[in-house]
Amino acid sequence: MYNFILLQADGGAGSGIMGQVFLFGSIILIMYFFMIRPQQRKQKETTRFISEIKKGDQVVTVGGIHGKVYAVEGDQLIVELDKGLKIKVEKSAISLDYTKKANETK
Repeated sequence: MYNFILLQADGGAGSGIMGQVFLFGSIILIMYFFMIRPQQRKQKETTRFISEIKKGDQVVTVGGIHGKVYAVEGDQLIVELDKGLKIKVEKSAISLDYTKKANETK
Protein backbone atom coordinates (compact mmCIF):
# COMPACT_ATOMS: atom_id res chain seq x y z
CA MET A 1 0.00 0.00 0.00
CA TYR A 2 2.77 2.47 0.80
CA ASN A 3 4.64 1.62 -2.40
CA PHE A 4 1.57 2.50 -4.46
CA ILE A 5 1.23 5.90 -2.79
CA LEU A 6 4.92 6.71 -3.37
CA LEU A 7 4.67 5.74 -7.03
CA GLN A 8 1.68 7.99 -7.50
CA ALA A 9 3.45 10.87 -5.75
CA ASP A 10 6.40 10.51 -8.14
CA GLY A 11 4.09 10.53 -11.17
CA GLY A 12 2.30 13.62 -9.89
CA ALA A 13 5.56 15.43 -9.21
CA GLY A 14 6.71 14.89 -12.80
CA SER A 15 3.61 16.47 -14.24
CA GLY A 16 3.86 19.32 -11.72
CA ILE A 17 7.34 20.16 -12.93
CA MET A 18 6.16 20.20 -16.54
CA GLY A 19 3.34 22.54 -15.53
CA GLN A 20 5.81 24.86 -13.81
CA VAL A 21 8.10 24.84 -16.86
CA PHE A 22 5.13 25.65 -19.10
CA LEU A 23 4.03 28.47 -16.76
CA PHE A 24 7.57 29.91 -16.58
CA GLY A 25 7.93 29.71 -20.36
CA SER A 26 4.59 31.46 -20.80
CA ILE A 27 5.64 34.28 -18.48
CA ILE A 28 8.88 34.78 -20.42
CA LEU A 29 6.97 34.82 -23.72
CA ILE A 30 4.49 37.39 -22.40
CA MET A 31 7.34 39.57 -21.09
CA TYR A 32 9.03 39.40 -24.49
CA PHE A 33 5.95 40.55 -26.41
CA PHE A 34 4.84 43.24 -23.95
CA MET A 35 8.17 44.63 -22.71
CA ILE A 36 11.27 43.64 -24.66
CA ARG A 37 9.96 43.75 -28.25
CA PRO A 38 8.35 47.23 -27.98
CA GLN A 39 11.52 48.58 -26.38
CA GLN A 40 13.62 47.19 -29.25
CA ARG A 41 11.27 48.80 -31.80
CA LYS A 42 11.47 52.15 -30.04
CA GLN A 43 15.27 51.94 -29.92
CA LYS A 44 15.44 51.22 -33.67
CA GLU A 45 13.08 54.12 -34.41
CA THR A 46 15.16 56.48 -32.25
CA THR A 47 18.41 55.38 -33.90
CA ARG A 48 16.90 55.89 -37.36
CA PHE A 49 15.57 59.33 -36.38
CA ILE A 50 18.95 60.47 -35.05
CA SER A 51 20.80 59.22 -38.13
CA GLU A 52 18.35 61.06 -40.46
CA ILE A 53 18.65 64.49 -38.80
CA LYS A 54 19.65 67.11 -41.37
CA LYS A 55 20.16 70.84 -41.60
CA GLY A 56 16.93 72.80 -41.18
CA ASP A 57 15.10 70.26 -39.00
CA GLN A 58 13.29 71.54 -35.93
CA VAL A 59 14.48 69.53 -32.90
CA VAL A 60 14.04 69.41 -29.14
CA THR A 61 16.77 68.19 -26.81
CA VAL A 62 16.26 65.90 -23.84
CA GLY A 63 16.69 69.00 -21.66
CA GLY A 64 13.82 70.74 -23.46
CA ILE A 65 15.79 73.17 -25.63
CA HIS A 66 13.97 73.90 -28.90
CA GLY A 67 15.93 74.90 -31.98
CA LYS A 68 16.68 74.44 -35.65
CA VAL A 69 19.59 72.31 -36.86
CA TYR A 70 22.19 74.70 -38.30
CA ALA A 71 24.85 72.09 -39.13
CA VAL A 72 25.63 68.39 -38.65
CA GLU A 73 29.20 67.50 -37.65
CA GLY A 74 29.57 63.75 -37.15
CA ASP A 75 27.98 62.87 -33.81
CA GLN A 76 27.34 66.52 -32.94
CA LEU A 77 24.81 69.09 -34.09
CA ILE A 78 24.96 72.84 -34.08
CA VAL A 79 21.49 73.99 -33.10
CA GLU A 80 20.37 77.56 -33.73
CA LEU A 81 18.14 78.76 -30.92
CA ASP A 82 17.68 82.31 -32.16
CA LYS A 83 19.23 84.39 -34.92
CA GLY A 84 22.95 84.33 -34.18
CA LEU A 85 22.67 82.14 -31.04
CA LYS A 86 24.00 78.65 -31.68
CA ILE A 87 24.89 75.77 -29.38
CA LYS A 88 26.66 72.50 -30.01
CA VAL A 89 24.93 69.33 -28.74
CA GLU A 90 25.43 65.60 -29.13
CA LYS A 91 23.04 63.79 -31.45
CA SER A 92 22.13 61.49 -28.58
CA ALA A 93 20.77 64.53 -26.69
CA ILE A 94 17.96 64.95 -29.25
CA SER A 95 14.64 63.52 -28.05
CA LEU A 96 12.43 61.74 -30.58
CA ASP A 97 9.33 62.01 -28.39
CA TYR A 98 9.73 65.73 -27.59
CA THR A 99 10.56 66.57 -31.19
CA LYS A 100 7.48 64.73 -32.49
CA LYS A 101 5.28 66.44 -29.92
CA ALA A 102 6.69 69.89 -30.74
CA ASN A 103 6.32 69.39 -34.50
CA GLU A 104 2.73 68.13 -34.13
CA THR A 105 1.62 71.24 -32.25
CA LYS A 106 2.90 73.58 -34.96
